[in-house]
Amino acid sequence: MATSVCRVGSTLGRTLSRTRSPILLSLRRGHGSVSYAQSLISAPETSLTALDNGMRIASEETGHATCTVGLWINAGSRYESERNNGAGFFLEHMAFKGTKSYPQSALEKEVESMGAHLSAYTSREHTAYYMKTLAKDLPKAVELLSEIVQSSSLSEADIEQQRGVVLRELEEVESNLQEVCLDLLHATAFQGTPLGHSVLGPSNNARSLSRPDLVEYINSHYKAPRMVLAAAGGVNHEDLVGLAKTHFSNVSFEYQDDAVPVLSPCRFTGSEVRFRDDGMPLAHVAIAVEGASASSPDIVPLMVANSIIGSYDITYGGGKHLSSRLARISVDYNLCHSFQAFHSSYSDTGLLGIYFVCDKMNIEDMLHWSQNAWMNLCTAITESDVTRGKNALKASLVGQLNGTTPICDDIGRHVLNYGRRIPLAEWDARIDAVTPKMIRDVCSKYIYDKCPAVSAVGPVEQLPDYNRVRSAMYWLRF
Repeated sequence: MATSVCRVGSTLGRTLSRTRSPILLSLRRGHGSVSYAQSLISAPETSLTALDNGMRIASEETGHATCTVGLWINAGSRYESERNNGAGFFLEHMAFKGTKSYPQSALEKEVESMGAHLSAYTSREHTAYYMKTLAKDLPKAVELLSEIVQSSSLSEADIEQQRGVVLRELEEVESNLQEVCLDLLHATAFQGTPLGHSVLGPSNNARSLSRPDLVEYINSHYKAPRMVLAAAGGVNHEDLVGLAKTHFSNVSFEYQDDAVPVLSPCRFTGSEVRFRDDGMPLAHVAIAVEGASASSPDIVPLMVANSIIGSYDITYGGGKHLSSRLARISVDYNLCHSFQAFHSSYSDTGLLGIYFVCDKMNIEDMLHWSQNAWMNLCTAITESDVTRGKNALKASLVGQLNGTTPICDDIGRHVLNYGRRIPLAEWDARIDAVTPKMIRDVCSKYIYDKCPAVSAVGPVEQLPDYNRVRSAMYWLRF
């Protein structure tokens, strides 16, 4: 889960916007609009190069006058222990406090003078530092990013100052009940494993993490083979490779005592966690089963299946003519304020689920119809459902790549997850290959008669007993 709070005016922050856009895209060169099929044909290729130390450089040249460039690193809360959980998030805060060559005031002036936007985010498996700027300022942007990652000052005074900032942010996140509910879902689904850790870490760690803890985290995880320098927009790949050689050739690829961090398997546990507070106006509930890993061939059928379930928000408008069956039922019976199907995929596992917000007296009915939607995917999905799901998924994939920043993020995450950037045309072909039988088979594999993980926050007295929830994960067949 990426965190997002802006800092230092409008230019230094930690936000990554993923703006949904319509199916028709603006031409990357020139004016007008192109169809979905034309956008696949005209999509630029992603160039990929590796330095001698194992660091990878990936870029897509789109001809924009601006560009986004950043470092994506295989490091996040999953690589942390109970003792240092939150170290990656703390370092993210420290990135903006200056480097050995650029004190905080100088760093801010450099970014301001470029009219750039410097941001960062931390998730369970990835950390990213990136900058959006004019294409002509790419060399300076790469230099500043190299300073932030390799030479952060980490002064004791700045660390103490940031403790208060991190603790305040932890308090703010507690008011975001969706994040609370999904963090609790991870905690119960992957209990006793690093994937159950929250990205922000507990408040006790925020109070106790020291400079040696942060330095140890950097030395353990910020290694060249685990880094990708990604860029999109008005960038020349050979120029970017040259800049990478200048600024990142000295990044170490060796581990002290050959202690290479290896991710331990994260066991999924069917279980539940309830945080009851009858003073809250609405109940927040999430139910999930173990999903597919990012590299699994099952990922695309599950994406189409989630697209069929769809999402709904009471502010959308619409009504009985919504395409999602679960959305139509929600409107007909006034079951919920919002819901969304989700699939959080990681390197070796995932969470496939549905999250909804509803009045306390509608929890049981909304949960029933959510599980009913899953059973329909396993047993009774139709050709028309699949066609609609495919079209919605394609529109979503294209819409999420509207702009240099989301494209750059897509490149960085893909190279870390897959070793390459998967082009839209390949996604399109894999989506087209999905059939109703494939969805029934794959959903039966992951959903049917499986023990779910459930988390609930708010006035959740009406949430059914776990055994009843478990019994709704299959239909009796005659």
